[in-house]
Amino acid sequence: MPDTTRRTFYPLVPYSDPVKALDWLQRAFGFEPGEIAKDENGTIVHAEMGFDTGIIMFGKPDAPRAQVYVAIDDPDAHHDRAKAAGAEIISELADQDYGSRDYAAKDLEGNIWYFGTYRS
Repeated sequence: MPDTTRRTFYPLVPYSDPVKALDWLQRAFGFEPGEIAKDENGTIVHAEMGFDTGIIMFGKPDAPRAQVYVAIDDPDAHHDRAKAAGAEIISELADQDYGSRDYAAKDLEGNIWYFGTYRS
């Protein structure tokens, strides 16, 4: 049986104004700010907000399709399985500076799936 106390799915929600979204999601829905990454101009490029045991991620929209981050324990095996099944790998498996080992792929409808070891 899976450990239900570990987060696995992290939806990525696009917002044209991440600063406004941070404020509004906190005021309207009670989400709590978490990690926030900004570029050299101070623009939010990635933000996390939590609610109970869940978390959402967002930043500037960069894709018109849905995006989901899935935390996994063995990204190398998962990557190889996806590639063998013909998944379109759009970001090869790599170690990230924030400590995750991950990759990204598109599904049959063009939705983007990120798989890696990052867990918040």
